[in-house]
Amino acid sequence: MEYRRIKDQDKIGDPVNEDIESLRGKPILDVAAPYDKTKWKMKSVVTLALTFLTSSQAILIVWSKRAGRYEYSVTTANFLVEALKCALSLVALVRIWRTEGVTDDNRLSTTVDEVSVYPIPAALYLVKNLLQYYIFAYVDAPGYQILKNLNIISTGVLYRIILKKKLSEIQWAAFILLCAGCTTAQLNPSSDHVLQTPFLGWMMAIVMALLSGFAGVYTEAIIKKWPSRNINVQNFWLYVFGMAFNLIAILVQDFDAVVNKGFFHGYSPITVLMIINHALSGIAVSMVMKYADNIVKVYSTSVAMLLTAVVSVFLFNFHLSLAFFLGSTVVSVSIYLHSIGKLQR
Repeated sequence: MEYRRIKDQDKIGDPVNEDIESLRGKPILDVAAPYDKTKWKMKSVVTLALTFLTSSQAILIVWSKRAGRYEYSVTTANFLVEALKCALSLVALVRIWRTEGVTDDNRLSTTVDEVSVYPIPAALYLVKNLLQYYIFAYVDAPGYQILKNLNIISTGVLYRIILKKKLSEIQWAAFILLCAGCTTAQLNPSSDHVLQTPFLGWMMAIVMALLSGFAGVYTEAIIKKWPSRNINVQNFWLYVFGMAFNLIAILVQDFDAVVNKGFFHGYSPITVLMIINHALSGIAVSMVMKYADNIVKVYSTSVAMLLTAVVSVFLFNFHLSLAFFLGSTVVSVSIYLHSIGKLQR
């Protein structure tokens, strides 16, 4: 749903293109915009928040393990993430109701036709989010930060196939660079195995990318069907179905453990921080699009990859190799090219 927000912002209007159009036919002296200290501060805070949340996400998941395994139920943790996001969406709606009143666009009451489309993306996100925990049996935190960028490729290709949106040549070149960067970062010259991540880890990363991409494309199609609906209402119903599917996952996978040991068995302060981090990450992305721009998100992602690697050196004895540094650099360049490619479509 967070990816949809980004695309929806693009649909509303690209601030870069709007600025260029506004400058045509005007004197050069009009180019310089007045310095807005408040806006600059907000942009800086949002950028730092997104960088911190992105870099700490994988670290907190790995750190929440004890002796290489999760002592808590990952399905209950995932349920709490959805519940927290649902609560935050409801708080945002209450603020809107107080300032703007209740309207047809922001009221929670809905129809069967409207609400029936949310189970599909909710189910996709359920599987993707659960795989996020299990993939760390095959990949370390820095490697995960690299591989999760594969969802850029899956989302772009699915947009081309499903929504018939044309990709620029720069974006296709960025996809190739992204694949090369991910592979380079996983090279393991000190072992008989060419890549650090085993085949199953790569397959899980690809499946996660496909699930994330398809869910993002599907949720954008939902928004286009009801364009006037408030985003917090749509988020609320998506998270409600996410909670419902996670309850089913708890019953199927961890029912005995929850009944015998308790819902919060094995939880630690790190686990609580991880849940809060996951819930706030999506909100930070939407805040970037409101107060900053997509380039900020690109730089935050790139810095987060490096920060994750540096922190992992001290926490998990991660070996920061030349291959990883070169691969992460190539990935950062590819993300930047994909971003500016949007402006030239």
